[in-house]
Amino acid sequence: MADMQNLTKVTLALVAGLTALAAPAAAQEVRAAGAATYADLVDLADPADLVIRAQIRDQALLSPERAPGVRRGYGRLYVEARTQALIAGSAPIGESIRYLVDVPLDENGKPPKLKKREVILFARAAGRPGEIQLIAPTAQLPWSEEHEARLRPILAELSAPDAPPSVLGVRDILSMPGNLAGESETQMFLNTDGEGPVSITVVRRPNMAPVWGVSWTEIVDQAARPPAKDTLAWYRIACFLPDGLPADANLAQDPTSRAQAEEDFRFVQQSLGPCRRNRS
Repeated sequence: MADMQNLTKVTLALVAGLTALAAPAAAQEVRAAGAATYADLVDLADPADLVIRAQIRDQALLSPERAPGVRRGYGRLYVEARTQALIAGSAPIGESIRYLVDVPLDENGKPPKLKKREVILFARAAGRPGEIQLIAPTAQLPWSEEHEARLRPILAELSAPDAPPSVLGVRDILSMPGNLAGESETQMFLNTDGEGPVSITVVRRPNMAPVWGVSWTEIVDQAARPPAKDTLAWYRIACFLPDGLPADANLAQDPTSRAQAEEDFRFVQQSLGPCRRNRS
């Protein structure tokens, strides 16, 4: 264990970075029951420059005055760990790493004993050799073969050249009636953080179930299909579509077409299913 003087120097640098994350993370509640969901894992992996498997060698609980922004029931640990593997990332890291993490305290105000436990860390370099900064105060998961096996395809999708961009909201939606009664086509265009819009098309034909699909290119493709559940494409839409359709996004003028657009928006939401998180 580093001596107190060394710990002080290290924690001063790390606290500065972690404090900036603590305010928005104060609203985060980690539900006790249930393992990390697919959405939880992407939430952690997407902004992380480094995904590290490590074994904790030692820990020290910081005093409250040295741990600003920690939410009630949690404490902030200074951790020294041994790198087991770099699961993702290209930045060089050493065999020994140091970081801060917020953990729940027991009824006596004591943190869990993590020494010798293996963990997965979602982090970025902190600017000093051997130091990393977690992407959120609680961005540490217990390592298991299952967690790593579920993470690897997510990391592969995130790093792929054709990875779907992050969805920011609904830009436009327009429903157009067909030539037959009960026939319509609705096109929805999504704002993203990448180049080019993402479009969703819902087609209704008489005496047939409605069908929909998503196109990740400039071309609106009626042959597109819905994304498979627990894929990055599904996550981008299911987890980031707004709860309700913005009124100014509905371009239809007549009430019938506007109502059809609303119905098709809800249909897409229901088809995608809920974006479940055990970390919020």
